[in-house]
Amino acid sequence: MKRIIIHWTAGGYFPTDFEKEHYHFLVDKNGVVCEGMFKPEDNEICKINRYAAHTGGGNTHSIGVAICAMAGFKNKKEIGKYPILKKQFERTMEFCASLSVKYHIDINPQNIMTHYEFGVKNPKTTSAGKVDIIYLPPYPWVEKDEIGSFIRSKIKWYKQKVSR
Repeated sequence: MKRIIIHWTAGGYFPTDFEKEHYHFLVDKNGVVCEGMFKPEDNEICKINRYAAHTGGGNTHSIGVAICAMAGFKNKKEIGKYPILKKQFERTMEFCASLSVKYHIDINPQNIMTHYEFGVKNPKTTSAGKVDIIYLPPYPWVEKDEIGSFIRSKIKWYKQKVSR
C-alpha cells in the first residue's frame, strides 16, 4: 500500500453496512476501529466489486480510513447532529500512525491526505469537490486548507509514540 486517504462518512456515529463496503476502517463515536468488508490489500489491484471504493480516481494502493460522523454538514456554522468528536479524531490519528508503520508509508502530503486534498490535487477525478475533511469540530481554528498538515502532524506525533 502506498497511501492513506482519510474521510468522514457524512453519516452517523456508527458504521453502516454500506459504509463498510467503501472504507477499509471506520472509527466510531467511542474511538473503536471497525473493519470494513475489504482488506487494504484488496486495493492493490482494484477489480469490480472486490475492493473498497472510497476515493474516485484514487483507490489503487490506497487505504481508506473514515471517521463516522458529519451527517447534515453544510458549513462550519451548520455542522449537523453528528460532529466529529475529539476522542474519535485522536483515535483515528493514532490508528493511521500504526498503519503508516505497518505498511511503511511515509507521512507526507503525497502519501497521507484527506479526500478533499486528493480531489484538489486530482481535479479530473470524481473526488474533485469532495468536502471531507474541510472542518474539524474539535479544532475549529484549523482552516480548511491547513487540515491536511494538521492531520499529518498529529499522525507523526502518534507514530513517535507507537515506535517507542
